[in-house]
Amino acid sequence: MHDISEEIPKHRTANPFASKGGAQKRKDVFTATALRLATYFILLCAGYIFVDIIIKGAPVVFKASPPFVNIDFLTKSPETLMTFETSDGAEHKLDFSDYSQFKRDFPDLKIVEEHSHAFSGGGILGPLVGTALLTGICIIVALFVGLTTAIYLNEYSSKGRFMDLIRLAIMNLAGVPSVVFGLFGLGLFCLVAPVITDAPMESALFTVPILFTKSYISFQGWGTCMLAGGFTLAVMVLPVIIAACEESLKAIPMGFREASLALGATKWQTIAKSVLPYAFPGMLTASVLGITRVAGETAPIMFTAALSHKDKLPWQDVNGVGGFLSQSVQAMPYHIYTVAARIPQSEYTRPMQYGSVFVFLVVVMLFAALSVFLRIHYRKKIKW
Repeated sequence: MHDISEEIPKHRTANPFASKGGAQKRKDVFTATALRLATYFILLCAGYIFVDIIIKGAPVVFKASPPFVNIDFLTKSPETLMTFETSDGAEHKLDFSDYSQFKRDFPDLKIVEEHSHAFSGGGILGPLVGTALLTGICIIVALFVGLTTAIYLNEYSSKGRFMDLIRLAIMNLAGVPSVVFGLFGLGLFCLVAPVITDAPMESALFTVPILFTKSYISFQGWGTCMLAGGFTLAVMVLPVIIAACEESLKAIPMGFREASLALGATKWQTIAKSVLPYAFPGMLTASVLGITRVAGETAPIMFTAALSHKDKLPWQDVNGVGGFLSQSVQAMPYHIYTVAARIPQSEYTRPMQYGSVFVFLVVVMLFAALSVFLRIHYRKKIKW
């Protein structure tokens, strides 16, 4: 019997995917090794930073004796730290409020030498509260606007060049530096945003009288306040939330929508009952991670909301919601920037620096863990 394989040239029967030689294989091994080493190096650097923060920051927050937590550090606002020596040779280190009380209690005790260290005493209650309030305003605004925008873009808008330009603009906004958003928030919310008032400021861009009243809509801005800071952070995180929510909606099969519409449901009923419940876990995870990212931004809140020092918490001595929202606040990112870059460095400033960074790192990690937990929790409840 004639063997056909004998008539086929050997070069045609060879495996086209076989390695051409040892040189190519060595090149692949070298590339894989280089990528592996680069990954390990990045992880090593990140691990070193985290371990350094934990080693130097954890002792500031935790103590070896009951109650094992430095309550004062978490419940007091930042103060100036006073270090001084008295005539009896004793050395003291007190917060400014305690230092003032010490001088009242011992008026005859002579202070030989004293030094002040700004923002190195007290605790971080003010920055923590300010960060929570700014993030809360950001969540309310960004989630509402981002979710509704994503629903419109994916479910209602028609395909075309104009909508493609809008999506491109949203993606480009995600790459804009945070300082640009800070300047945008300063110009729009702090200096131009409308307010209702009986006495418009001379610096107002323009005013519009309200019929049958003595009030005006004055475009004079909200000033430096938590409302302006929260709106600025919301604008900054909107591109990320919109893109993530739209991708989550696109991942839902069209069959879900078609089956719902075939049963007689309206467009909105289809979205609310057959699309959003299945897209919700991915939308929630991306939104929480996006908001966690903007909570650590310094430039936007530095221009619009944050102060380096504030004696009182936002709700103290304030009447009405408008007065509350019009307060400037401290914030953790700006506080860390202040104690790390704007004051003279010494051994007395390091505990505040590392303690603040450690607490903020824990807060960010808790947000990330929360997003993962919520995603797993809701995905278990949903059966495709």
